[in-house]
Amino acid sequence: MSFKHRSYEAELLDAEDIPTAQLYRNLLELNTINTLLGGHNITLVGLKAFKLKQNKPYRILDIGCGGGDNLRVLAIWARKHNLTLELVGVDLKQDCINYAKIQCKNFPEISFITSDYRNLRGEDLNFDIIFSALCCHHFADHDLASLLAFKQANARLGFFINDLHRHSLAYFSIKWLTAIFSKSHLVKNDAPLSVKRGFRKQDWKHFLKPFPTSKVSWKWAFRWLVVVKNNEQS
Repeated sequence: MSFKHRSYEAELLDAEDIPTAQLYRNLLELNTINTLLGGHNITLVGLKAFKLKQNKPYRILDIGCGGGDNLRVLAIWARKHNLTLELVGVDLKQDCINYAKIQCKNFPEISFITSDYRNLRGEDLNFDIIFSALCCHHFADHDLASLLAFKQANARLGFFINDLHRHSLAYFSIKWLTAIFSKSHLVKNDAPLSVKRGFRKQDWKHFLKPFPTSKVSWKWAFRWLVVVKNNEQS
């Protein structure tokens, strides 16, 4: 098995007709994986890179928000540090949005939009920071380039990305762990496949050529954190 190039095999999660109970189980387990393996913390590190100030409000967009887990982590951290954040999640799947609303019901600073991010208009595009966590590997190369351009054009301070490192050890580790512990056929299939669809550092160097302020750093467990600051933040 070669990890030299990205896989474009479709993930089960990208199907349009997933039964709600199965999707909810998938979202529950993904949150557990990202909590235990530090994935949510990487998202938090990405936000901290922008050095937000207590006396200013910020509006932040999560593209491909899934179950809203990352937004909830950011909201909890912001409350502890007296930061004023308006957090918005957008996702294509209505079931994901419904699940996220339940999970974030005690966080009025979080709201959700069911939409393709490309269809956002007007006030919905007024953001300080845009991020994606475990979303970019779902995109083909040309679609990913469009996503990056969208983020730069619509985020006043900049954007960041938390996504998977395409590596054999990451692939076989998550395949073994999910085979033993997961009760979701979606997770068992998609978790290792997501790694095959992930990125190596040279991939990010290619995608980020139009963004001279970009920084790419490797994080445990087999993640890349990409941070792109606009000039006033660079």
